[in-house]
Amino acid sequence: MTDSHSGTDPRDQRPAAAGLIAIDGPVASGKTAVGLRLARELGYRLVDTGMMYRAITYLVLKHGLDPKDEAGVISLAEKADIELGQPTDDDLATVKAEGEDITRLLRTPEVDRTVSVVSRIPGVRRAMVQRQRALAAEGRIIMLGRDIGTVVLPDAPVKIYLDASAGERARRRYLELKEAGNERPLEEIREELENRDRMDMNRHASPLRPAPDAVVIATDDLTLDEVVAKVREVAGIRP
Repeated sequence: MTDSHSGTDPRDQRPAAAGLIAIDGPVASGKTAVGLRLARELGYRLVDTGMMYRAITYLVLKHGLDPKDEAGVISLAEKADIELGQPTDDDLATVKAEGEDITRLLRTPEVDRTVSVVSRIPGVRRAMVQRQRALAAEGRIIMLGRDIGTVVLPDAPVKIYLDASAGERARRRYLELKEAGNERPLEEIREELENRDRMDMNRHASPLRPAPDAVVIATDDLTLDEVVAKVREVAGIRP
């Protein structure tokens, strides 16, 4: 078993079948796969906040803005027309921006290299957090990100932090890109992933870290089914 708990046993404190589940973790730690499975099984809405920051980054690049022009990027983020679709039994959730389906444009190398620069801007995070809290207020939601348990929804009844080694996460991302027809060198992916980790963990606004009362699950040696089962147990959801 490779999970560790922060504090006392969370099953003693958390309500059964929580209507709000916060899942944080670094890139390629398994958040999307776990969140997608749970959302389909429970009929909950899935909000992947990482896709929101990628959508803003896509728009910054589309409109030729300098990602380091904080005032310009914040203005764009505050006004951005972003629509998060919901996953179906047969497909992933779609993301639209300015009326365009940009789902398959959010994993390009250009977006990968720029998203940390954009997402570390405090004004961008404020604009996104406001939208994320409004979505969470609707209930029956699984929210994925890097600061959900610490900043966006600190009172969420269930907080999960998924983690895995850099090598395993790079391998997962490599396979994901290859399947999508965008194969890239594994070492290049690992280097970008480690750079992203450093930027996420050291940024001033909302650094990546587990919430003090989050349950940390290391996913290196676990199957998707095993990780989902652990999250269900923490959330008090019966199989």
